[in-house]
Amino acid sequence: MEYWYNVAIPRKEVREGRSFNPDEFAIHLEQVINKTAPEDYSDPGQFFSRTCFTRALREHTAMVLRRLSGETANTAPVMTLITQFGGGKTHTLTTLYHLVTSAKKAADYFGVAELLKEANISSVPEAKVAAFVGNSWDPTPGRETPWLDIAFQLAGDAGIKELGESAKTIPPGTEALIRVFKAANKPVLLLFDEVLNFLNRHRTMAEHFHAFIQNLTVAVTGTTCGAVLISLPRSQTEMTEWDMQWQDKITKVVRRVAKDLIANDEAEIGEVVRRRLFESIGREETRKAVARTYAEWYFEHRAQLPPEWTSVDTSVSEASAKDLLYKRFETCYPFHPATLSVFQRKWQALPQYQQTRGTLSMLAQWVSQVFQSDHINARKEPLITLGSAPLDIPEFRSVVLGQLGESRLLAAINTDISDNQSHAQALDADTSGPLQNIHRRVGTTILFESSGGQVEKIAHLPELRFALCEPEIDTTSIDTAAYKLESKSYFIRKVGSDGYKIGYQPTLKKVVSDRRASLDEETEIIPAIRKTVEEEFKRNATIPIISFPADEMAIPDSPKLTMVVADPLIEWSGEETGTFQMLRKKIASWTSNHGTSPRLYPGSLIWCFKRPGRELRECIENKLAWERVHSEIRSGTLGSDFSRDETNDIGTKTLNAKDYAKEEVWGGYRYAVIYDACEKDSLKVIDLGAGHSSASETLCSRILTALKSNALLNETVGAGYIERNWPPALKETGAWPLSSLRQSFLNGSLTRLLDPDSALRLKICDFVFRGEFGLSSGKNAFGTYGRIWYQEQVFPEEVSFEPEVYLLLKSQAQKLKKVTEQSESSAETSPVPDTQNTPESPVPDSVQSKSTQISSARIEQNIIISGTIPPDSFNRIGTRLIPKIRSGKNLRINLSISFSIDNDASQDLLDDLIQAINDIGISEDLKVE
Repeated sequence: MEYWYNVAIPRKEVREGRSFNPDEFAIHLEQVINKTAPEDYSDPGQFFSRTCFTRALREHTAMVLRRLSGETANTAPVMTLITQFGGGKTHTLTTLYHLVTSAKKAADYFGVAELLKEANISSVPEAKVAAFVGNSWDPTPGRETPWLDIAFQLAGDAGIKELGESAKTIPPGTEALIRVFKAANKPVLLLFDEVLNFLNRHRTMAEHFHAFIQNLTVAVTGTTCGAVLISLPRSQTEMTEWDMQWQDKITKVVRRVAKDLIANDEAEIGEVVRRRLFESIGREETRKAVARTYAEWYFEHRAQLPPEWTSVDTSVSEASAKDLLYKRFETCYPFHPATLSVFQRKWQALPQYQQTRGTLSMLAQWVSQVFQSDHINARKEPLITLGSAPLDIPEFRSVVLGQLGESRLLAAINTDISDNQSHAQALDADTSGPLQNIHRRVGTTILFESSGGQVEKIAHLPELRFALCEPEIDTTSIDTAAYKLESKSYFIRKVGSDGYKIGYQPTLKKVVSDRRASLDEETEIIPAIRKTVEEEFKRNATIPIISFPADEMAIPDSPKLTMVVADPLIEWSGEETGTFQMLRKKIASWTSNHGTSPRLYPGSLIWCFKRPGRELRECIENKLAWERVHSEIRSGTLGSDFSRDETNDIGTKTLNAKDYAKEEVWGGYRYAVIYDACEKDSLKVIDLGAGHSSASETLCSRILTALKSNALLNETVGAGYIERNWPPALKETGAWPLSSLRQSFLNGSLTRLLDPDSALRLKICDFVFRGEFGLSSGKNAFGTYGRIWYQEQVFPEEVSFEPEVYLLLKSQAQKLKKVTEQSESSAETSPVPDTQNTPESPVPDSVQSKSTQISSARIEQNIIISGTIPPDSFNRIGTRLIPKIRSGKNLRINLSISFSIDNDASQDLLDDLIQAINDIGISEDLKVE
């Protein structure tokens, strides 16, 4: 479809963007008569070229022309034109003035021939015209009263003579007026405009003028070739009580013999506007193509659109309904039907709305601005839609607000729709193509559809869809844009399930924004940010959490995996800036050192940092503001200027604000930093990616899961993993000290474990029992061990991470176990020499000395270990002490344990102890009391 500005050509004054004061589109009858009006109005040819003969205008002029031709059937001698201000009354009077005063040439003017044919007369009758314009009339010598002036216009001095000298002070009677009509020697046409203005300015003449109008209506009724047209405004917005009183009096007098005529036809406003604003609307084929494309698309989507545009009557076929819609689009081109219809559907009920001149002034500026901007940077449109209204132009906004009669809407328009910093403009920052400026266009349409004078001031979604949708924009796009705009706006409200409206009273969101602006940085915002972050990290955390440490001493040097949450004011940008490099250097130092000493377990720390940005801060500010407003509403301190829907929904909005803050913690803390000796500064950074809260996951587990997916963390380890990572230097001995093995899991050399001590103890016991590894302790100078475990039960408490406790490769464990078994077997089967039956022989001194030494070495010594064992050494007894003393004979351990416990729990513990003794198999040797 062709863009409208490539097809239609606005008039020169519109293209040039001249001042579009509504008065420029208002006809002043006295200026037309005096030839001081612009040529568009004073020159009959130009006037008719821009005049659209609407149905109402044709009926009015045809009836008057027939009356002036002498026809009395279906004609009225007196007619009143009743519309609101700007409704086309003066245009009707001017049309009749030009027709009658240029009767001989009138048939050559545009549209007049068709008018005469419809009126069933051959030509415009010649007549004498007298016009009384109340706002410009003032007494002059010889024409001191309105009736004298009218008599002079109809018959000159002869007319004044017929009224007599008394007419200077007294209104003439019907006979005198009839004599004036006869003196004119032609049919007479009397045009009255702005009557109330005259009465208000000349109040002393009000009674006389009232009597004159009464006598005039009687006099003209008695003629066959005379007509009177009197315009009476319908609107009472600008009337005083005195005005309304006299309006009522004049109306009662006139309506005794008058016929009321509505001086405009809303259904034909499209043609009126096109004639006044456009030189050409392009080729007919182009218009038809655009109209057909729109009509077919709208008809296919009629279920989502207002039924009055697309409904199919039972008496009308679908094809006829579609054809009717097509004709409406074609008739309104280059405007979208909704752009023009909104003024009839809704705005005409506004008391101060000037239906003709006001609409023309508004649309003239509209077309001028959009015609110029569409060629440069605006969205390309096949039709002029409501959304294209240039509300960002101050002059245009003034016209709109003037027509609405609600200047208080200015702040709402600026804040939510038109300003560069408005909510609509912010939402439109990333829109392009068919959806360019979609939020601003939706907001503009809401303004036009919800600001009329109807009782229900609501822009419903079907109306928004009809006004803005097109073949390249689906209805859901409009729905989404309206929802987003309302969620951000301060003056646009949602009404019901599908309605929106804009008003000058702020919504709760505006109040929330004000409360947000009043928050204190140090005492409210920052503490709330830290509290939210800390609560979310500690919620159901499975490892220790250290929040916002002030220095490295605040972080314990513990072997257990620990998460360190950086202060939310510190951001991990990743950029090569001096500030970030200083931060990285500090974190590296805190990770490697604990005060002045090197950190023993740097690999147990997981740092969590927030990404750059103000999103978390904004969410927290919003949460605090909603909580404050919620509290004020509950306490009744905020007032009652809000709708029930808003106040009922505030609890949900407050909860949502809290949820958004939590979500931003998940999304904001996306960097995990861990110790890695392979990195240049020993820090490895993991980007966790975008995150969101879940009922089945905590923030702590999300970070741990990310480390697991990167093979940087495990719950436990397998035998194959340890064997693959066995230090090459220890391959020959096949023995890996448990203290060194543990440290490899803690310093980042091997994978991290959630609880390395517990996990390794359990796995080592399992490895030994299954024969995948061996365990030994008590290594001596001969390279053997005091105790070896292999393919046997080992309890976790017997596993100690000491330098003299070793994990053995399977082959080494088998070899050492075999040697140990053979040694024990040979010791049991070797014969004891019989020294009593051996003959004595002399023994050299040297040998005797050695024998004495050997004999002395075999003398048995009893070793007794006694004392009190502290509880923190219990596990070491089984790993360090027991293996050493098992090499002795007659080993006995007398156990004596005494402790106290609350009476309530004593029986349960007693049962547990007895069960444990039975499981070990020493129930006959130990007694529990």
